[in-house]
Amino acid sequence: MDLLRHLRHFVVVARELHFGRAAETLGMAQPPLSQSIRRLEQELAVELFDRSRRQVRLTTAGQLLLGEADDLLAADRRIRHLMRQVRDGALGVFRAGVPPETPAVTLRALLDRLAAEAPGLDVDLHELTSAEQVRMLAEGRLDAGLLHHPVADGGLRFGPPVDVPVGALLPRASPLGRPRQVALADLAGLDLIAAPRPTAPGWHDHVLDVCRRLGFTPGRVRPARNPEFVLGLVLAGGAVALEPEALGRREPRIAWRPIAGGPLVRRTSAAWPDRAPHPAAAMFGQLAAEVLAAVEPAPPAAVTPAARPWPVLFEAGQTPGGAVGCPRSPSGHRDDPGRSGTRTM
Repeated sequence: MDLLRHLRHFVVVARELHFGRAAETLGMAQPPLSQSIRRLEQELAVELFDRSRRQVRLTTAGQLLLGEADDLLAADRRIRHLMRQVRDGALGVFRAGVPPETPAVTLRALLDRLAAEAPGLDVDLHELTSAEQVRMLAEGRLDAGLLHHPVADGGLRFGPPVDVPVGALLPRASPLGRPRQVALADLAGLDLIAAPRPTAPGWHDHVLDVCRRLGFTPGRVRPARNPEFVLGLVLAGGAVALEPEALGRREPRIAWRPIAGGPLVRRTSAAWPDRAPHPAAAMFGQLAAEVLAAVEPAPPAAVTPAARPWPVLFEAGQTPGGAVGCPRSPSGHRDDPGRSGTRTM
């Protein structure tokens, strides 16, 4: 017996106290409505309406049931609404993985977009490498993740990809950091700073293959996962990191230079299990792509000396054009080398 359906019929009759009008309100014929009320009375073993007079009246049982029925039907509506939100990915816990190097501004933007689209969704973020995310997705311990390609696509579905140019991170004072771009062959003799292969095997192998093919065979590969450690190794000299521009902007003493021909592009996209995906997975994939595309910088334009966004410093006693002198301080006065020391890059 569909108790809730019969209760809905009962409530309308109880409000109208007229079977004909109640049938019109429900959009059904009167005989099936009368049969529905009879079924309900049989199920509850009581009479709900006094039909002995010309006017339909509620019995004591009917009056008591009306209050209870309103509560039951309201609870039914709440349950259906909640389940619909869960089905649509607007409620529940959503476990997502993001790469360790994801910038804070990107995380904040992604969480803000998710909160705006699904306020009731409890987003549980985990800092995981691409390899860790692939494994946890396969094991059902993660609902979605942001992966660096290439990755094996077995059992995974992917959101829109975002491609970001990869360039060379070099000390700004290095001769290789002065040109507007570098060729991979120009990096010969340097070590390569890269994330350990197990973190993203596909990307790691792809980078080394492109480097060797274009004339750069690193003396050795120095593993580094933490962005600050990467920047520290670059500043120490003797090594180069091949990363997106966003990482280089964290340290003013490091120059990011595009690679001639643009042979390396880091592709990132959301991924989630192909079978029984979380209802919010596709939404997460779309929002992640929009956030990544908005946060990543546009390809660098040529910068003229007059428009350089960083200060050009000279050794004490040198001025542009080779003339002897002292650089001016921001206040317009010449610095005193003997007082403030030699200014270095």
